[in-house]
Amino acid sequence: MEAYKEKVEYENPLLSLKIFRPQRYDDVFISWHYHREVELLLVVGGELHVLIEDEQHHIGPGGIVLIGSNQLHCDRAVTRELDYYVLQFDLDKFFDPSTMPYLRYFNETQHPLSRLNYIFREQPEVRAEIAECVTRIFDEAAAKSIGYELAVNILLKRILLLLLRNDNRRMLEELDSFDLQRLKPVFDYVEANLTGRIQVDRVCKLANMSYYYFVKFFKKTVGLSFTEYVNFRKIKWAERILLTEDRSISEIGEMIGIPNMAHFYKMFKKYNDCSPKAYQKRMLSWSRK
Repeated sequence: MEAYKEKVEYENPLLSLKIFRPQRYDDVFISWHYHREVELLLVVGGELHVLIEDEQHHIGPGGIVLIGSNQLHCDRAVTRELDYYVLQFDLDKFFDPSTMPYLRYFNETQHPLSRLNYIFREQPEVRAEIAECVTRIFDEAAAKSIGYELAVNILLKRILLLLLRNDNRRMLEELDSFDLQRLKPVFDYVEANLTGRIQVDRVCKLANMSYYYFVKFFKKTVGLSFTEYVNFRKIKWAERILLTEDRSISEIGEMIGIPNMAHFYKMFKKYNDCSPKAYQKRMLSWSRK
């Protein structure tokens, strides 16, 4: 049977996240599949056997398995009844300008995120704390009390922080704070010049690096190429304008320094899987519920 790409549908488009609590019976096998979203499985009752590429994980109540972005995986219910949480989230969407450099830790260039599953085996207190975060995310998403999006965002970042600080084997890449300090003038320049064309020559001078060294250094430090970072920041600004100002799409393209509409649509779809108008309609309709 061929592996398939699963499309994860978010209930709330304001959150790039899906959490649910399925109950499975008998020896049900979920075929090999993959998806862009990172996934956490938390077993409440019963036992689950998970295969992630060349890894095998057998977990019971309180057990957790982490699956990285686009990692091929399948699973099978070992017991007659299985009760568990499934949390799927688009990792990139939970990083803002102040935390963007930490995305580098999770970009899976050195090791897939599933290599972090040793944390749950060796540090039960961390496993318990992350399990609590997952259950609280589920409760918040189910209750939908005012501000629950903020609560979910905070809880998910708490999970990432726990993984980062308890990775004793250094599966996640270490980041030199001095490297970030060297790039601070670059980040400031980008934020101040999102309305126009970002001059790479100017950026290299601010960083006091040659072009070729800067390109490699930025990618290594941030986890994105400089062009990807700039486009990401421009699209994030476009999203804000779409939801807060009455502007045409062409006006927004001009405002963020991407006047070429074909390029603007291409970049926007890359980060949101839809056009700017579809994004605006979806987000505004949800916020009015």
